Amino acid sequence: MLVCGLLLTGGLYAALAPAQADTSQDEAALVKEGRELFLVGCAFCHGQNGEGVLTQGGSQYGPALTDVGAAAVDFQVGTGRMPMAQPGAQAPRKEVVYTEEETAALAAYVASLGTGPAVPDKELYSTEGMSQKEIEALVVRGGQIFLANCTACHNFEGSGGAMPRGGYAPKIRGVDSKHIYEAMLTGPQSMDTFSDGNIPPEDKKAVIAYLNELDKAPSYSGFTLGSLGPVSEGIIAWVGGIGFLVGFAVWIAAHTTRSSKKKDEAAA
Repeated sequence: MLVCGLLLTGGLYAALAPAQADTSQDEAALVKEGRELFLVGCAFCHGQNGEGVLTQGGSQYGPALTDVGAAAVDFQVGTGRMPMAQPGAQAPRKEVVYTEEETAALAAYVASLGTGPAVPDKELYSTEGMSQKEIEALVVRGGQIFLANCTACHNFEGSGGAMPRGGYAPKIRGVDSKHIYEAMLTGPQSMDTFSDGNIPPEDKKAVIAYLNELDKAPSYSGFTLGSLGPVSEGIIAWVGGIGFLVGFAVWIAAHTTRSSKKKDEAAA
């Protein structure tokens, strides 16, 4: 009985161990590839081991990446914000430099440097498989969460806005759902970090559903003026409206003067 038990255990281990080894080898190969990409495109600012780089004045040239996790890399690289052309107050979104496979390799390498959130699974931010009634309820709750936590920076319609010290809240309309989830999870640039303790995954999905619904909603207000609310509307009112009134008043005054001159000439 003992010998049979040992043989059975050994046989099961031999059958399962190669698959585990292959998985480990694949992960190691991905991390190795990511390190090679990192040394070429990222180490100048973030250090060869992701420890960060300080300037001579003591300011941070490139932040440490030891605990940012794979989600932060997937967001920054997947939206083209990284690598930056030059240091600045905020990394603007631009054309993506790396392929999806290279981005996954970079994320795997940075994840191996320490702790941090992983790239979220699709089920965390997608509404696929949900009924229309469930989606509608999700959108309503997402709108309430968005208005309470996000409109101060991103505007009531997700069109973005200015921030202190040269930063800005980017437009979040038409952004990939995964990247919105990762932004809430990691807090890039000036954005606050909304961990799962602050906003649970289900509420994050609700916010994303609300933003996706905004993308589908038509605009009924004519000229949207960037959907920036009272700022752009006030500029148009003062510059355009007051400017028109001043110009009209000048025209009336000039027209009156010409009429008076003609009358004086006729009287003479």
